[in-house]
Amino acid sequence: MQAQELPLSPAEAPAANIPAYRRTSRWKHMRKSIRRDWQLYVLLMPPLIYLAIFKYWPMYGVQIAFRNFNPVDGISGSPWVGLRHFERFVTSYNFWTIMENTLVLNIYQLAAGFPLPIVLALALNYVRRQSFKKTVQMVSYAPHFISTVVMCGIILQFVAPIGLINNLLGMIGIGPIFFMNEPQYWKSIYVWSGVWQNVGFGCIIYLAALAGIDPTLHEAAIVDGANKLQRIRDIDLPGIIPVAIILFILNLGTLLDTGFEKVLLLQNALNLRTSETIDTYVYHVSLASNFPQFSLAAAVGLFKAVIGLILIVSANQIARRFRATSLW
Repeated sequence: MQAQELPLSPAEAPAANIPAYRRTSRWKHMRKSIRRDWQLYVLLMPPLIYLAIFKYWPMYGVQIAFRNFNPVDGISGSPWVGLRHFERFVTSYNFWTIMENTLVLNIYQLAAGFPLPIVLALALNYVRRQSFKKTVQMVSYAPHFISTVVMCGIILQFVAPIGLINNLLGMIGIGPIFFMNEPQYWKSIYVWSGVWQNVGFGCIIYLAALAGIDPTLHEAAIVDGANKLQRIRDIDLPGIIPVAIILFILNLGTLLDTGFEKVLLLQNALNLRTSETIDTYVYHVSLASNFPQFSLAAAVGLFKAVIGLILIVSANQIARRFRATSLW
């Protein structure tokens, strides 16, 4: 009795109907594509090389955090100590001070800097005079292109005892105030100077999202008698919420990343109590120390990276569950 041939599954049926001469390998298609579009692949090589050298290759050095690193012995020759450096950081006397400064500074910055670009974009979206709109955009996002060193120099000049802010306060009989020597003022100076520098550039993203909203929705709302506030609430805000959620997730992933350069340039011995963060602590125990502790600095950096990964994954899952919008 002849055996009955089993029917093909739906996934196998299309492949069986394809002629043999057309079932070429994936690598053959890739080689053909490279020969045809080699100019595009050449343009793609510099960013790939950059990622490989500066992003992926340094991952080999992460093991320094688990070794008692000695430059003479090298990474692989240094003795393995496990989680000893993580325990040193967590049990150090200034651990909670550093964590509090980092978290408070970043939460303050997120609360102040995240909604203001949205407000500015919504306001500019309803400006009819294009010349005024372009002027406000140029003035607001121009500080973003100022380097960190120059921006910190401007801030120090503004808050100096004979600077602009103290001169204005002197007109109403206040001051002079030594802002950079008072720890209670340092966080506000750092955060609001960052808002001033980045609010205009962040506004561009939301203006692009607003431009993608169907204008017929606004036309229908105007016919129905909706005012501007109602149009913002019912059309504009729902239209930019997906972009806002993605940016919020990205910002939440960098909750422990304060930005090393600006913090260090605005830091001094008198405000160190509120300005010492994880990034500057890593610098002080490694490069700025007479006895550099590279393993401890690597452990602290890895600790910050792991916490950031947990935060961004958690925020992404929460956003996917409640808004069906996420990074992945």
